[in-house]
Amino acid sequence: MAQVTWGRRVEKQLSKLPDYIVEKFRFWAALVEESGVREVRKSKGFHDEPLKGDRRGQRSVRLNRLYRAIYVETSNGELELIEVLEVNNHEY
Repeated sequence: MAQVTWGRRVEKQLSKLPDYIVEKFRFWAALVEESGVREVRKSKGFHDEPLKGDRRGQRSVRLNRLYRAIYVETSNGELELIEVLEVNNHEY
């Protein structure tokens, strides 16, 4: 069982994004809570990947070509806590 949490900073970021991006983010969060993050990672549609450099230990999922959700996975016994750190406009 997994639990996805995010704080006010992420809520503020979500309020400024297009509706379809927010819907995809909430869909990803619901899938993680239902199936677990390891199962959702198998889906190629989200391009879940570990980050490097200053963001080592964090992962990202693509909400589309421009936006990503950055998260950290922690393990508390049998509960996986996925804390979403930010949703941002990924600059290439």
